[in-house]
Amino acid sequence: MNRRDASLAVIALGALGTLLQAPASRAQPQGRVWRIGYLGPSAETAPQLLKAFQDGLAALGYVEGRNIAVEYRWTNAGNRMNDDAVLLASARELVAHKVDAMAASIDPAIRAASKATGTVPIVMLNVSDPVELGLVKTLDRPGGNITGMTRLSPELIGKNLQTLREVAPRAVRVGMLISGPAVRAIVGNAQQAAHALGVALQVFALRAAADLEAAFETMKHQGMEALLVADTGGGVFFTQRARLAGLAIAQRLPAIYANTEIVESGGLMSYSPPAPENYRRAAVFIDKILRGTKAGDIPIEQPTKLELVINLRTAKALNLVIPQSLLIRADRLIE
Repeated sequence: MNRRDASLAVIALGALGTLLQAPASRAQPQGRVWRIGYLGPSAETAPQLLKAFQDGLAALGYVEGRNIAVEYRWTNAGNRMNDDAVLLASARELVAHKVDAMAASIDPAIRAASKATGTVPIVMLNVSDPVELGLVKTLDRPGGNITGMTRLSPELIGKNLQTLREVAPRAVRVGMLISGPAVRAIVGNAQQAAHALGVALQVFALRAAADLEAAFETMKHQGMEALLVADTGGGVFFTQRARLAGLAIAQRLPAIYANTEIVESGGLMSYSPPAPENYRRAAVFIDKILRGTKAGDIPIEQPTKLELVINLRTAKALNLVIPQSLLIRADRLIE
């Protein structure tokens, strides 16, 4: 090969290398630092959830200080927890920081994020019912700038009520405690399940955390024999989990909850999707978005894994005998 041919070969190889590298460069430019917004619970309130979110990003190669910068805003800041105005201000701050994508946790935070921007992609971490809330068109094709994960499946509340009846088979007057904006479908499904089980279900709506004691007093006066605590997206039950569990024990109410963390704080039992999994999986959605997929084209996922967790210490405090069939099915027993 003469010098001219060798030079042409080098040029051709260089051009081929450029063509091969071009798609990867367009998807994720070298040296690019992606900006991610996080509007969720703090490490003080839920360290396992924040860690799961960070671990999910790291597993896909996104490392803070190297190729991503995460702007954090908390849903539980001070005494104004879940205040709509505070959440909206926080979401607008994240938009002002020109984040490339935003992760938002509970329903009020997601609604605030959707009001703050119609263009920045939003990944929902823990939404109750995004269709009922008017956030998306359908789960399969959400459209707009929102995608992510929901904690609920239509039949979950019925399975919770059925599990509660296994522990308290003589309970015919069951209270259902709700707090949050997405309640219509959940209450409807619970009422259907109650009718099938021969249970008289009475709904008690909690407007604020300060109303928790009053709600339990009302349940006591109305003769409730067991308690179904539904996850309706408000976040109050999660943040008030120890207080909620303590009130149920004080009133001798067998109760089933929508969050494992409440059982870890003294609640009797839960049958629910593991929350950290949603926070960890958010990284998959964020990765797709950063690689160019539109948020509205990514289907919203429903939970595929459910865990039954029983607190045996609380069962003993309530003088309850947990059926052996339930103990065998339990994914975790707290002793």
